[in-house]
This record gives sequence, structure tokens and C-alpha cells, in this order.
Amino acid sequence: ETGGDLQNRLKQVRAVLLQLSRKVAPGAWLHVPFLSPFAREKAPAYQRFQALAQDTPPGLTLPYQYRVLAEMFCSMDTIVGVLFNRSEAATFSKVKQGVQDMIRKQFEERHLGQIKAVFPASYTLRQEKNIPTFGGGGGSQRRSYQLTVEPVLGAGTCLAPPQSLSASRLMERRKTFSRNLVNIVKEHHKAFLAALQPPMEIPEHKLTRWHPRFNVDGVPDIIPAALPQAPQEDKITTAQEMLARAHGMLTPKMEKALTNLALRTALSSPPAPASPRPAPPDTPDSLRGVSQSLLERIRAKEAQKLQALMTRDPEQERRLDMLGRLPEMARVLRSVFVAEKKPALPLEVAGQRMVASCRALMTPGEMEKHLRLFAELLPDWVSILPIRQETYIKLDRNTDLNLITERLATRIREEERL
Repeated sequence: ETGGDLQNRLKQVRAVLLQLSRKVAPGAWLHVPFLSPFAREKAPAYQRFQALAQDTPPGLTLPYQYRVLAEMFCSMDTIVGVLFNRSEAATFSKVKQGVQDMIRKQFEERHLGQIKAVFPASYTLRQEKNIPTFGGGGGSQRRSYQLTVEPVLGAGTCLAPPQSLSASRLMERRKTFSRNLVNIVKEHHKAFLAALQPPMEIPEHKLTRWHPRFNVDGVPDIIPAALPQAPQEDKITTAQEMLARAHGMLTPKMEKALTNLALRTALSSPPAPASPRPAPPDTPDSLRGVSQSLLERIRAKEAQKLQALMTRDPEQERRLDMLGRLPEMARVLRSVFVAEKKPALPLEVAGQRMVASCRALMTPGEMEKHLRLFAELLPDWVSILPIRQETYIKLDRNTDLNLITERLATRIREEERL
């Protein structure tokens, strides 16, 4: 070869190396660490223990990240509905800005993929080009591909045609999304129960609360669904393409380094997050030598109590709470009648005296429910008599109060077994 040919060939090699150095950082030829997109740092305590800090009755609470995702879906559905109802293309850039303004949290394509994974029939996602932009300065965006979001609507009614996303449809979609989130947590809860000793199995329609040892906020994040990608243009984006383009122009050592980099990138794959599993129960030192059959019976009885707790009706739970207050209230009620020196009192007056004397903070209406519960459980001790336009409560002061307390404790144990 002549000197001019060698100079031209050297210039081509330098140009390829310069373009490759912009794609791959120096020193990363032989070692390229892979970071999983699902790997995350340890969440702060207010997120990991969010379920314990809720001022709500125990039930099927959702993890912190699931509640944030539900909030994102509500905001996104509102914005997409406004754009869809006025026949304007809902691009991801518009939706992202609107959601972040509403909830003051970061909203990325990963969250959109999680929403699509939870509710696949919610939106139709496309990569479209030549989308009109308003406000000027959108020439470059109009010529490039953009991710568009279009709601999937069912059959319409006479009040809400299928061409509009009405308020009733928004509420229905939100309920469906929340129900799907609960079903996902139920699957993790089911795996948790199956790994217990002894294993537990509870029908999903009877489940009213999670197992006490089930870490709700430890449920893994939802794996995002794949989003449509823009068509690939004729650009060098990977080491494999660069290797194919520069074949025969590089030295054998450089080709080998590029081949190793391409193989390492192709073989890397994100690890799937594992469901939280309870640790196998270890027998403590204090139970060494205890009969294994006795331990199994105790564990079976505990599992039976937990199953009754997780399937208990909320109305039954409120009744048990009221029953738990009755033994203390029985002493206060008898003291009220002894102080008044009357065998019967108006129900309203007795309720006011009880509200002022009991340690528990209750309204007069709630106190009246407790007094009527006394009459239901102990009719021989307390009776409620409607006389003319007034309702009176009558109490037998000669009955032994210890006997009344024992009867209430027995009734509480019977109600807890149900």
C-alpha cells in the first residue's frame, strides 16, 4: 500500500475510535458493571412502616409505594380525560408535567409501565410522529417520535357515550385499579401464609385483614410493563453495531475487547425481585425437650385464632370492642344508680351521667348503644322500658356485681370464638 492509502486508513480508524469513545467511557472496555433498574436503596422509615402509622381501622391496607401509584393513576386519568375529551393528543410529556404539578412527586416512564402492568386495559400506548404542538417552539418535537396515551373505553350508555371519559367512568376505573392493587398484595399474602408452619389457606373473599406478621410495606415493587419504543434509526447505539461497522478496520486486540463488551451487555439481565418469605420458625432454647405434638397443637390453635381474626366481619369487630368495655362500664352504671337513689332513670339522663363518669371518650349516642347492649345481654339486670314519650332504663342494684362481671367475661369469650 502507498503512504496516502495508509494515511486515509489511519484517519478512518481514528474517527471510529473517537465515535466509540463517546458511547463507552474510557476504562470500561473490559469491565462494565450492570445496575438493575429494579434495584433500589433502602427506603426511609416513613415508607417502610407506613401501614403501621395509618389512623384507620385495620383492614386490607396497601404498601406505601402502591398507594403512591394509585394516586399517580388518579391524577394521570384526570389529565388524560381532559385532553381526550377535547380531542387533543395526550403525549407523555404533557401527562408527566401535569401529574407532577398535581401530586408534587416525580413521574417517569417507569411509573407508566407499572400502571400498565396493574391495569393492562386502561390505556393504549403508541409511538407517533407529526403530533401538533401548541405554543410554538415544537418543530423538533413534531418531527420526532413521541409516546402518546389514549384511554380504553368500554361500551357507552345514553348518558355517557363511548367518545367521552365521564366522571362516572373515572370513578369506575379508579375502583378497578385499586382492586387490582389489592389482588396483587393478596398473592404475596397467600405465598406468605403457605410458607408458615403450619401452612394456612384462607379464601380470598373471606379475607378482611392481613396476617399480623405479614410485612405489608415489604411487598416488592410492581415490575413495569414494556412500553412501545420509537423505531430505531440508522445510528450506532451499541458496541455490537460498532463492531459490525468497523469490522476489518481495527486491530485484533481492539476487536476482541469490543466482542467481550457486546457479549457482557447481551448476557446481562435484571434479576426478578423475590416475594417476601417468612423465616422458618426455630425452636427457642426455652422449649427444648417439650413434646413436638404439644407444640404442633399450640401452633395449630394459634393459626386457628389468626384465621378467625383475618376473616372476622367488621361489624363483629365493633361488637367485640363494645363488649370489651362493658365490664368496666357495669361498675360505673351501678354507681350512677346508687348515687341517684332511684330504681329507674331516663335513658338520656343515664347516658349523660355515664359519659361524664367513664374513662373512655364517647358521644351520648355511642353510650346509648352500650346501655342497650347491657339490656340485650343481661335482661335480668338491666331493662329498657318505653313509657309514654320517654324511654327509661331500670337496674337491679341487689345483684352481685362480681357475678355480672363473670357473665360478661364468659360472653366475650363465646363471641371471640365465632
